[in-house]
Amino acid sequence: MYAGIESGGTKWVCAIGTGPDNIIATERFPTTRPDETIRNAIAFFRQFTGIKAIGVGTFGPVDLKVDSPTWGYITTTPKTGWQFADLVGPLKKEFGVPVGFDTDVNAAALGESRWGAAQGLDTFVYFTIGTGIGGGAMVNGKLLHGLLHPEMGHMMLRHDWERDPFAGACPFHGDCLEGMASGPALEKRWGARAETFPPDHPAWDLQAHYLALGVVNTISILSPQRIILGGGVMSQQHLLPKIQREVQRLLQDYLKVPQILDHIAEYIVTPGLKDRAGVLGAIALAELVWEKIK
Repeated sequence: MYAGIESGGTKWVCAIGTGPDNIIATERFPTTRPDETIRNAIAFFRQFTGIKAIGVGTFGPVDLKVDSPTWGYITTTPKTGWQFADLVGPLKKEFGVPVGFDTDVNAAALGESRWGAAQGLDTFVYFTIGTGIGGGAMVNGKLLHGLLHPEMGHMMLRHDWERDPFAGACPFHGDCLEGMASGPALEKRWGARAETFPPDHPAWDLQAHYLALGVVNTISILSPQRIILGGGVMSQQHLLPKIQREVQRLLQDYLKVPQILDHIAEYIVTPGLKDRAGVLGAIALAELVWEKIK
């Protein structure tokens, strides 16, 4: 069996199993202090024997360099109390098994590649739009890392101050993608939680515009075969078609490929694994690290 942890800014999801058709048990609990939250995960996994490896997909930024003294740590996160929290160390000490570690969005991308909406593709992008915005990418069949890891939620956007005088909610960058289109940004701009807005609320056209800007930038840089949009904000079913149409409008027929011109509904999609993409991706990380040492 493999253990998976989806470490989110508001909740952790832990699971035991081997894939979407074999999940033995799951547990969810709030993201509180690092020591308390990690202790809850350890208590859950202690119930099971035969764990081969653990996968952790977490909010970040994180240190992914295995030769670094802070590998397995969350680093400069804006989440209070979680700066330079060690996630991997306590798990390795407790269970003595290999730990696969990556961003939550890279983990979700891996899960979608194995079992979801990106099966058969070697270059695609997974975005989550929720408490924050993050993007994970697979390029030529490998998760994208590099200098650190993708931080697509903090790409800078063209900001029409007359249309939208909101300065943004990101504590680092103000009006980056996360600062303009995350769940907290929606609430701060409009004074209410997004799930209370009706489909004809003006928030949704603006939201679709900002997310489409992020998608267009990503298409222009990585040329992905598909873009997957997950996270709590995307649970608004009327939002996806708005984004698809806005992407087409912004591209102005510049990229003459059928996926964008004629089949946009199959090109920009929601996760095949739905809200399990993150935790199943963490299980896939565990499986991946186990395969490397066999």
